Amino acid sequence: MWAFSIFHSEGYFLQLTAEKPCRYAVQECYHAPFLYFTRFVMVALSSPVCDFGWQAPDFSLPGVDGKTHSLASVSGKSGLLVMFICNHCPYVQAILPRLVADCRSLQALGIGVAAIMSNDTKAYPEDSFRQMVALADALNFSFPYLYDESQAVAHAYGAVCTPDFFGFNAERALQYRGRFDGSGMNARAVPADAKSDLLLAMTEVVHSGRGPEKQQASIGCSLKWRQK
Repeated sequence: MWAFSIFHSEGYFLQLTAEKPCRYAVQECYHAPFLYFTRFVMVALSSPVCDFGWQAPDFSLPGVDGKTHSLASVSGKSGLLVMFICNHCPYVQAILPRLVADCRSLQALGIGVAAIMSNDTKAYPEDSFRQMVALADALNFSFPYLYDESQAVAHAYGAVCTPDFFGFNAERALQYRGRFDGSGMNARAVPADAKSDLLLAMTEVVHSGRGPEKQQASIGCSLKWRQK
């Protein structure tokens, strides 16, 4: 069974459950009309966090480096990490320096890395392309930071929050759909030298081609969909 919880900024929450675990069912429930009541939403997902073997959808997106990037161009010989992030989310901000460092470590192991920003930038100008360029420059991103203006790639991946991690093996089969670590918005919650869940899981993917069976779901701000 999966459970889907929506935490409202005013303190109450809604929880949805279903008997049949399905990545698409989570997405459908998330887009149910009554879930558009609030702009500020934090999302927590539980089992299943990983649909093992699911194939990475292709994409073609502009990056802050002025280039267009595709699934093939960002993939590494040992696998691929696709992560949906943004500039303004406090969950992303809390982990970003450590995330950038871990991405460098994974790239050294042959894992390709791409970050995608899919939020509605009219509603959240902090996430504009110009601000994306500034953030990538400030933290010296070693990976492409891509703008999903149409939000089509976020829909294709079933992304629901920022950060949302998709770790693939060399065959681009999904092996990790979990959290960065257990710190949430509290960067001091883990020792400075602690290895993240993400780093450990993707290192396991490099060596075995498969991610860990037990994974903790990522938690973060809801992805900011454009209102129709």
